[in-house]
Amino acid sequence: MTDYGYFLSCEEHSPADLVEQARMAEQAGFTRLWISDHFHPWNDAQGQSPFVWSVIGALSQVTSLPVETAVTCPIMRLHPVVTAQAAATSAVLLDGRFRLGVGSGEALNEHILGDHWPQASVRLEMLEEAVQVMRQLFEGGEVSHHGKHYTVENARLYTVPAEPVPIDVSAFGPNATELAARVGDGFVTMTPDADAVERFRRGGGGNKPVLGGVKVCWNPDRDEAVRTAHRLWANEQLPGELPQILPTPRHFEQASQLVTPERVAEAVTCGDDVDAHVAALQAYAEAGFDTVYVNQIGPEQRGFFDFYRTKVLPQLTD
Repeated sequence: MTDYGYFLSCEEHSPADLVEQARMAEQAGFTRLWISDHFHPWNDAQGQSPFVWSVIGALSQVTSLPVETAVTCPIMRLHPVVTAQAAATSAVLLDGRFRLGVGSGEALNEHILGDHWPQASVRLEMLEEAVQVMRQLFEGGEVSHHGKHYTVENARLYTVPAEPVPIDVSAFGPNATELAARVGDGFVTMTPDADAVERFRRGGGGNKPVLGGVKVCWNPDRDEAVRTAHRLWANEQLPGELPQILPTPRHFEQASQLVTPERVAEAVTCGDDVDAHVAALQAYAEAGFDTVYVNQIGPEQRGFFDFYRTKVLPQLTD
């Protein structure tokens, strides 16, 4: 059975709103939570970007659902040692109901300290070393590490959960998928790509969980939903490596001018057609995903949760 979780968007919502959405998600019948980890939003219209680890602390006090970052980049802005401490504390607060989703990041968030933004192959190399360091720290002993990209001296986490934090690796191409299969406890991706799932499982992922995310925009007025999705998330339709290399929200706004409302309407489930929402999520189940996380674009959060509680989730979980 595929599980269905809710995807909290730090790019769009304040800390208080994210906490309230977590409450509503649990009441609506979602079984898990994802939460994004950004320094910047993708564009100014999204308008938020709280520090994810503070929000996770608040979530631990209001929900019984498992929580996972989707995803954290532990290679530049946050050193893997600092990421490991944040993840371990989150797991303790959540009584072990925390998973760390990691990826190789975007310049949008990671170049802010003035460091050189490496090419994709180097970032994947850095990510693999970062995962190695974090796994050592989760064991609770003293760690010293002198690697190609990171130096750690006499580091020990004193606040650790009973079991090491699982680390799921995000991937969108073959090389990253092979890395996820090799070093991850699970595989994170954002499209219902059965071939990628099979590549992960063949490459060493076996029966480890495959996790996916999908954005929708519920609104009784489909045209209004399309306008909202286009205004806030046109950047999702940018091709290739652009999302990884553009450095500021302003650059994403400039590039997103090339994305038409019609393109967004084709790519994003908009409106209140129950069958369309069900089909969007079933595509992930049919591709072999274990969990699908749904994100509602825009301000119509309460209506979305009522819609999914009464009409969508019952069709998916019967």
